[in-house]
Amino acid sequence: MTYTVLFLCTGNSARSILAEAILNKVGAGRFQAYSAGSQPRGAVNPYALELLKRLDYDISQFRSKPWDEFASADSPKLDFVITVCDNAAGEVCPIWPGQPMTAHWGMPDPAAVEGSPAEIAVAFADTYRMLNNRLSTFANLKISGLDRISLQKKVADIASGP
Repeated sequence: MTYTVLFLCTGNSARSILAEAILNKVGAGRFQAYSAGSQPRGAVNPYALELLKRLDYDISQFRSKPWDEFASADSPKLDFVITVCDNAAGEVCPIWPGQPMTAHWGMPDPAAVEGSPAEIAVAFADTYRMLNNRLSTFANLKISGLDRISLQKKVADIASGP
């Protein structure tokens, strides 16, 4: 079975894009990840794209898009919706098709870091590392063996780390 996951952030330009990329890689076909934003910036942050390209991701598929693309009847049935920024977690979300499980995994915003290009690149690398750790844990959950309540707790607990 392939599980569908939507990562949300307000701007859909950095954290949610990184999460989408990572899960599609570490999920090895068990997951189909997407990302979206409540107020998409319209462009993916260039530092996010640079980092993903350096890590051998195909960056041609990434775009900043509104979450409405995933809220219609013909959208993919979502199994999980995970917010990765505090602003998106507090917003009123659309009704998602399929009654997905939800979780909040707040992350520092690397796009908000000011400083030299090297300092900004370090912030993106740190966020990537944190997301990669969480998503590797998530991808290794024995989802099919858990009831909904237990699974919801495990997915939410990933945010607090090991």
